[in-house]
Amino acid sequence: MTLRIGVIGAGIMGSDHATILHRWISGAEASMIVDIDADRARQLSERVAASWSTDAAELIEDSDAVIIASHDSTHPELVLACLAAGKPVMCEKPLAPTLAEAIEVYQAEQELIAQRGGPGLVSMGFMRRFDPAYVEMKNALHSGSHGPALLLHCVSRTVTSGPGSTSRSSVTNSAIHELDIVPWLLDSPVVEAAWQAPRSSSLAEGLQDPQIILLRTADGVLAAIETFINARYGYDIRCEVVAETGVIALRDSAAITTFSGKSTSTSLAADWRPRFADAYRLELQTWVDALNNGLVSSLPSTADAVRANAVADAVITSMESGGSFVTVPNPFVGSKVGEVNGTS
Repeated sequence: MTLRIGVIGAGIMGSDHATILHRWISGAEASMIVDIDADRARQLSERVAASWSTDAAELIEDSDAVIIASHDSTHPELVLACLAAGKPVMCEKPLAPTLAEAIEVYQAEQELIAQRGGPGLVSMGFMRRFDPAYVEMKNALHSGSHGPALLLHCVSRTVTSGPGSTSRSSVTNSAIHELDIVPWLLDSPVVEAAWQAPRSSSLAEGLQDPQIILLRTADGVLAAIETFINARYGYDIRCEVVAETGVIALRDSAAITTFSGKSTSTSLAADWRPRFADAYRLELQTWVDALNNGLVSSLPSTADAVRANAVADAVITSMESGGSFVTVPNPFVGSKVGEVNGTS
């Protein structure tokens, strides 16, 4: 069976998903492209042999499944529309810009499951869980060969921020990957979060950049996350786990090293797509295979997305309250996220 998958959003991420579907994924095709910019939707549709529209409702009705890769602010409404239509959907991170909106989507999906039974319809695009290097890191950590983890160091640097970026969106759009991957790597939820920052780069307009985020997990591990979205020099992702008897670090992601003029150099990509190309292909193929075989998707769920949003909410609360550690209660039991616990 060939699934007809509609892609909402013809920007960088939507174009990448549509292209991967067209070139690499078996059992599915990009059937329709939707974007508010008609020219952009048409141009992408021609590259992937799909139809196009500016009407998301038309795409949802016409497709077997949907990928949402439009602006973050549109995610909740579009996911809710897919749920109302009974269509499986893969939503790029974040599920929503705010925790309240994410919980609303989660609750809508739970109500649908209660009514019709079966698995949920929403899968989340936290693709780092499919990156071979991160998977290898998690396996090495849980092999027990290095003892339990004590510290995590994470670095996320990009060339330049997107239009309209803010200090908040740096957390909900960029650091959200680390807010998901840290508890995934450790198999332990984040229970406290804090935000700190140095003086801001003169190249960052309208936001604090870089930022430092501290996360403490339930098993006592402390993670220090640097996000620097106007680093200019290239796309650079690093992660290092310090354990009791060893250190586990991601491999250098550069494709080549050159030796010339009495020096060595490595190349860096301009954005995330080359670094995570394998992860995106594995993620999409896994999702398509699950849909075609009637299996529960192994992609992150709306519950995972809500947990990441809960941590982001705590980080932003810390950002706006002097940098104190903030508790991250379980968002599914009615706890008030954003309670400052007074620690530092």
